[in-house]
Amino acid sequence: MKWFKYIISAITVLTLLQSCENKRSDIMALTPPKVRPSTQGKGVTMIYTDSAALKMIMKAPKMLVFDKNVSEPFTIMPEGILVSFYNDSAKISHTLKANYAIHYKNSNRMEAKYNVEVVNKNGEKLNTEHLVFDERKKGREISSDVFVKITTAKEIIMGKGLESNNDFTKYQIKEVTGTIQLKDGEL
Repeated sequence: MKWFKYIISAITVLTLLQSCENKRSDIMALTPPKVRPSTQGKGVTMIYTDSAALKMIMKAPKMLVFDKNVSEPFTIMPEGILVSFYNDSAKISHTLKANYAIHYKNSNRMEAKYNVEVVNKNGEKLNTEHLVFDERKKGREISSDVFVKITTAKEIIMGKGLESNNDFTKYQIKEVTGTIQLKDGEL
């Protein structure tokens, strides 16, 4: 009777081993192709114009463009970004700094992350860890759902979430958590 159990066990093991066979082509079909940047740059400066008028200068220590084997082409600035936006008089209207940024080409969306700072023409400063620029949402192009701090000449406003126009001159904090009034020259 013991030998019968051994034979049944051996047949079961051989059946399992045989059924675990996979063809290499089947395995490769399950593995998505590796996504690698098609273009890389270091010390990148990009100048954007519209009808010969300067609109923006973007600087990034490193830029990686992914436009192959992805559902939507995107560009990553993994070591930070500094963007200066210009008005019609070719003067800086506002700036953006962040330690990381990603731009999605088809959806015209950019996300800035980690130590994000936006300064508008009035000197008002926004600090946050995550900011989304969505060109499809006219009038509310800038948004965030995390902690934000806005510093003006008269006060510091803190809260969670924000919506703003493109040049950060009209903004609204979704949930204000605190306000600190400043005296002249206190900052």
